[in-house]
Amino acid sequence: MMTPQNDTVSSLRSSYDLYQLLLAFRDASTTITTSMDLSWLVDFLKGMVKPVAATSVVLLAVALSFLQKLGLEGEMVYSIVRAFLQLSVIGFVLEFIFNQNNGGWIILAYLFMVSVAGYTAGKRAKHVPRGKYIAGVSILAGTALTMVFLVLLKVFPFTPRYIIPVAGMMVGNAMTVTGVTMKRLRDDIRAQTNLVETALALGATPRQATAQQVKRALVLALSPVLDNAKTVGLISLPGAMTGMIMGGASPLEAIQLQIVVMNFLIGASTVSSILSTYLCWPAFFTNAFQLESKVFSSE
Repeated sequence: MMTPQNDTVSSLRSSYDLYQLLLAFRDASTTITTSMDLSWLVDFLKGMVKPVAATSVVLLAVALSFLQKLGLEGEMVYSIVRAFLQLSVIGFVLEFIFNQNNGGWIILAYLFMVSVAGYTAGKRAKHVPRGKYIAGVSILAGTALTMVFLVLLKVFPFTPRYIIPVAGMMVGNAMTVTGVTMKRLRDDIRAQTNLVETALALGATPRQATAQQVKRALVLALSPVLDNAKTVGLISLPGAMTGMIMGGASPLEAIQLQIVVMNFLIGASTVSSILSTYLCWPAFFTNAFQLESKVFSSE
């Protein structure tokens, strides 16, 4: 039979157990709140106020396009929205990679950039068979070679914070140059089909028959890179140099870095573009050293 004293003890025990349960719940809530700290998201959204405000300039461009009946309004809006989303996502990805400080992430990010660059350059040279693969291999070879020198010379520490941005600049330049080279080479051969076929009929190899077209394609593609090197610092400050100066570095240190980057950009672009011409020949000619008619039949 339960006595009043036993009831009191039982009640106290239940109250104590409930108190312990509440304490455990509070600790668990604190842990979850700490692990799900969203202050970074708040800081990011606050920092995006100015970039969003800067879109007012794009709205002006859209209005001018509408008034001039250019028909570019939709493409302008799409481009700025896409750039906004892409850069936001890349920012979070780079933040994660930088915090890992792992060499494997550097290689993974580099291969991703090369894949996108190869696809983009291949689309520019859409009439070149297997153009995306040719561009991808060319960009990979050209930039990988310069990246090896970059690491061996210990120009930068082998960390994501340094290697990924520099690799991105090299891949971007190689992408543009390779795409232009492949497209121009195919178009020039098509425009001078009779000249090339005459040379082949006289016993010239594909390389000899297209030597002038290859030269013109390479000169055209590499000229912007060389022009940038000639005028660097006189017309505009390059990206790497600007970033260092805005980050508080000495202009002299920024100049030294930019010289290194410019050398690597020229090297990577040259290797990639020249290699792409060699890889294009099997697609342009048959085993009998004749032009592939299906490659040059379309505009």
